[in-house]
Amino acid sequence: MRHARFQARHALGMTAALMLLASMPAACGGPDANSGRAPVADKWLMRAKAAYRSGDLDDASTAIDGALKTAPRDTETRLLGARIALAKLEYNEAIKLSEGIPGSDALALRGRAYWYAGDIEKAADDLEEMLRDPNVKDNWAKEVAKLARRGQGRHPFAIEGAVVASVEMPQAGPALVVPCELEGERILALVATAMGELMIDSSNRKEPAWVNLRFGEKLEVKDVPALTTDLSNISRQLGAPIKALIGVNALRHMHVTFDRRGSQFVVRKADPSAPPDASKVPLFYVRGGGMMMRAAVSNKDDGNALLFVDSSAFYPLALDDAALKRSGADLTQFRNEPGAPATWKLGMLPYFKLGTLDLPMVPAMQGAPMGEYKNNFDVDLAGVVGAGLLSAFRVTFGDDGRWLWLEVDPSLMGPQGQPPQQQGPEPLPPPGGPGSGAPGAMPPSGPPVGPTPPPGAPKGPAGPPKPAPKAEPAPGIGPAAPGAKSNAPKTESKGAAK
Repeated sequence: MRHARFQARHALGMTAALMLLASMPAACGGPDANSGRAPVADKWLMRAKAAYRSGDLDDASTAIDGALKTAPRDTETRLLGARIALAKLEYNEAIKLSEGIPGSDALALRGRAYWYAGDIEKAADDLEEMLRDPNVKDNWAKEVAKLARRGQGRHPFAIEGAVVASVEMPQAGPALVVPCELEGERILALVATAMGELMIDSSNRKEPAWVNLRFGEKLEVKDVPALTTDLSNISRQLGAPIKALIGVNALRHMHVTFDRRGSQFVVRKADPSAPPDASKVPLFYVRGGGMMMRAAVSNKDDGNALLFVDSSAFYPLALDDAALKRSGADLTQFRNEPGAPATWKLGMLPYFKLGTLDLPMVPAMQGAPMGEYKNNFDVDLAGVVGAGLLSAFRVTFGDDGRWLWLEVDPSLMGPQGQPPQQQGPEPLPPPGGPGSGAPGAMPPSGPPVGPTPPPGAPKGPAGPPKPAPKAEPAPGIGPAAPGAKSNAPKTESKGAAK
C-alpha cells in the first residue's frame, strides 16, 4: 500500500514537472509553440528574411547563419538559407541546405543550383521530380530539364581558342547589340540581363538546343544552353535582325565586359583582374537568374533601394513612388517625354549613389509600371536599372558574376578626374540614348515565363518607332517590362515563388 502511494505521488510529481517545463519555453529560450523554433532562432530567421527582401545579402547571410546554428534542422530556416546561398551563387551551400527536404520548394532550389553549377544530369533529376507535382507549372524548368537530358557529357560554356576576344558593337542608341556567330552563322544578339539563359529566335529553332557561339575570329564558347523565343518583335523595334538574347547565365560564364560608349564587347576565358579606378557593385540573383543590385537614392537611413537590372529597358532608371518620395526629387519638375506613354514622366534625382560613385542628376522615370516585376520576385523591389544608365559606364562582370566593376567614361569626367557632378554636372544621357528618340522598354519575361517586349522601344537614330504587334510569350527570368501586361501563368509552387 505504501509502495502504491509512493508511485502515485511520484507520477503526480512528474506530471507537474512536465507541465512546468511546458510553460517555460518562451521565457527560457525553448521552442516557440507555433514554429517549434526557439525564440532566439525565430529572431535570427525574421532578421534574415527582412535582410534578404531588402537586398542586404551580407546581413542576410549573418542572420541565417545565426538561425541555422540555433535551429539546424528547421525546414523553413534551411530553405531560406538555400535561397540566400543560391542568390549569392553559392551552389554547393544551396544544395547542402535543401538536401533531404521533401517538396517542390526544395527541388526548385536544388535543381536551379545544380543547373547553374553545370551539373546538368542532377539538375534534370530534381527539376523533373518537381514537375511531377500537379501544383507546379514551370515552363522554364520543363524546357531546361529537356535540354539537360540532351546534354549528357557536355561541359557548358567551355571556351576554346583565344584567351580573350573583342568585337565592335554597332550603334543602336543605348541598346547593347553584339555581332557574333551562332553555329557558324553571323548574327546580331542583344545583351538582355532580364533573361537567365541564352534565347535564340524560334524562327530558326523550335526546340531548346546546345549551341556554339563565336566572338571575333578565334574565341569560341561551346555547349551554350539555349532556349527559344520569338524575337521578331525585338527586331522590328530595333530595326535590325536580332537572332539571340544573351542572358545573365551566359554573360557571367563568359566574364564579359561591355562598353556602349566605346562600342566594345569583350569575352574572356577567365575572370579579369580588377580594373583601375573602378567602382565595385555587388550583385545577387533571385532564384539564381534575376539580377539585382542596391543603390542609394538619398543619404538618409532609409535611402537604400533594391533595383532589378534590365539592359533591355532603354530608360536609365525607373523608380516606384515610394522610392521617388524617399529620394527627395521634385516631382513637380518631372515631365512627359516624346514617344513615351502618357503616364510616364522623366525627372532628375538630386542624389544617387551606386557603389562608390556619387551620381546626382541621374534621370529617372516616374509612372513606369512595376507590378509585373514585383509580383514575380520575392524581394522588395524599388525600381529598375536600364540600358540608359549602364551605357554611361564600362561594365565588367567580376568573380563569375558576383559583382560588377563600373568604370566611368573619361568623357564624363571633370578636368581633375572627378565625376562631372562635382565640377558642375552634366546629367547622364536621357532615356533612349543619344539620337535614339524616346524612352522605351524592351522587357524581360516573367520568371520564368513572360511576354516578349511590347511596343514603345526606340528604333535607333530614326526616332520613336510605330507600335509593334503583340508578341507571344517568351521564356526567361524576369517579369514583363513596364507597360506590358503579362499573361504568363504562375510558374512555380507557392513557396518557391514567394
